[in-house]
Amino acid sequence: MKTIFTGDGMDKIGVLLLNMGGPDSLSAVKPFLYNLFTDPYIANFGFMQKPLAWLISNVRAGKVKKAYKKIGGKSPLKEITEAQAEALQKALGEGFKVLVGMRYWHPFIEESVEEFKKSNIKKVVAVLLYPQFCSATTSSAVERFKKLTKGNFEFKIISSWCDYPLFIEAWIEQIEKAFERHGGECFVLFSAHGIPLSLHKKGDPYISEVQKTVNAIASKMRLKDFKICFQSTTGPIQWVKPSTEEVIKELTKTEIRKILIVPVSFVSDHIETLYEIDFVYKKMANDLGLQLYRVDSLNTSSKFIEALKNLVLECLQGEMENALR
Repeated sequence: MKTIFTGDGMDKIGVLLLNMGGPDSLSAVKPFLYNLFTDPYIANFGFMQKPLAWLISNVRAGKVKKAYKKIGGKSPLKEITEAQAEALQKALGEGFKVLVGMRYWHPFIEESVEEFKKSNIKKVVAVLLYPQFCSATTSSAVERFKKLTKGNFEFKIISSWCDYPLFIEAWIEQIEKAFERHGGECFVLFSAHGIPLSLHKKGDPYISEVQKTVNAIASKMRLKDFKICFQSTTGPIQWVKPSTEEVIKELTKTEIRKILIVPVSFVSDHIETLYEIDFVYKKMANDLGLQLYRVDSLNTSSKFIEALKNLVLECLQGEMENALR
């Protein structure tokens, strides 16, 4: 577990769950995409940042809306993350105030920071809901949070927990349940969000952190047949391979006929699980003569909430121990 921290003290503590966010209606799709592509951490267009973000959001909005229509007309990420926050609040108790802060749509990070101010919170622990560190997503949220909290709070940031034991146990629990439903002879496919190849070549740790997550799960479960692949790749640039589509097609050349896909870089259901995996990849697999099943996302599973609780408490315990030295 990596932590970035500043300050000390033992006041009532705020906990902020940081995530990307998603459009809460079809009308929010275009402004959500605009917010996403105006972020230079996601795509650096230099002085053309805003004009190109406007162009991309307008060009892509129609296709993205069609995908959201398939899953109820909006992203469920807000409701799920707020449910995670509520469960974590109950687990941590009255000495904490747990809020949600989204980078690209409501509730924005700044909205939650203002709520902490109104509640006279002096110390905040921010937990990135990206288990594997990526300079595009993680760094963007971290820098936004730091800018908004500067001079207002003492804070700690939990920025990576890719092989945290309780996180690994939470995934194992979900995978074992899926094996019970669909049979243990399934081939396990760990699918993570892709990143541009250029970002990986610059030394971004994301791919190695995904591998750490998968290796920890596979080792503890003693899995022999599994593969890591990457989804959600768009545009003309080169992405880290193999893609999830490529691996599904490759498996048709083997004796494997049942695939169990684990969305290993996502802790909540959203468009990548509910549409991309459940609609696109499942149809692709079926058309190729394969059966594809998805392991349930972590969402508010008790083991995952326990993992979040312990991440926060261990982070604070580390601060207390350092203060006593």
